[in-house]
Amino acid sequence: METLWTRLATSLVGFAIVGIIVWIGWWALLPALVFLSVMGLFEYIRMLDRNDIDVRRVSLGVFAAAIIVASLPMWPQAPWPGGSWREAVLTVAVGYILVMEVMRPGERPLERIVYSLFGLLYIPWLLGYFLLLRYTPNAELGLLYFALPLMATISADVGGFFVGYFFGKRKLAPEVSPAKTVEGALGGLLLSFLMVLLMTQLTHIWSPLDALLYSILVASASQLGDLSESLMKRSLRTKDSGTSLPGHGGFLDRMDSLLFAVPVTYLFLHISMGVA
Repeated sequence: METLWTRLATSLVGFAIVGIIVWIGWWALLPALVFLSVMGLFEYIRMLDRNDIDVRRVSLGVFAAAIIVASLPMWPQAPWPGGSWREAVLTVAVGYILVMEVMRPGERPLERIVYSLFGLLYIPWLLGYFLLLRYTPNAELGLLYFALPLMATISADVGGFFVGYFFGKRKLAPEVSPAKTVEGALGGLLLSFLMVLLMTQLTHIWSPLDALLYSILVASASQLGDLSESLMKRSLRTKDSGTSLPGHGGFLDRMDSLLFAVPVTYLFLHISMGVA
């Protein structure tokens, strides 16, 4: 119970801080995302170090910050059809890392390339969607849309924990995360749907069917994000990504669900809801 209350307290403080930063706007959100990206990569690199896996550390830090900055929706439209500045930065990063490995290959160049690029895609690329969602389709509605994955993932986490604790019997992914159960996942989905339904009906933005479809997608994305990080930690023989957050481990341990839930929300709005 002490661990549970520590987790809840950390979650409440974190939710309040995130809420204030998101409400302020891009000039507070941008440095916060750069900070989270750097801290997430630091934890990622530290896990790799424990397994004698090397990456392009300086390159990761530079291109991570560049990807976040390029995700600002205020930039002028890219001068090539269908492209974005985010894609341009990622393309340059891929080319640079390849060139560096060709020039100074070392012992395991392919391993260094793969883990370096995965770090960029997993952390700063996904974090960039936070800025994109915050201003979709504008600053006012973007604030509301950003609140949806925050509330949905918190609800899925709380519902999954309590339903899994009291009623969980069937393991969801025993080889990856033995504590997660099918009953917990369903409980998280139900509470997530209720919260999304409440928010969308109060604000009159979606129908109940839209809320249900979104809840299924975002709860699934939240579970996938959590399980994906568990898979990565298990592969790297690490219990927690870090110790920075009491009761939660590291920054990656806390961000894992949102890293998938926020991009899914952005894509849902653009593809299913037609939000420009």
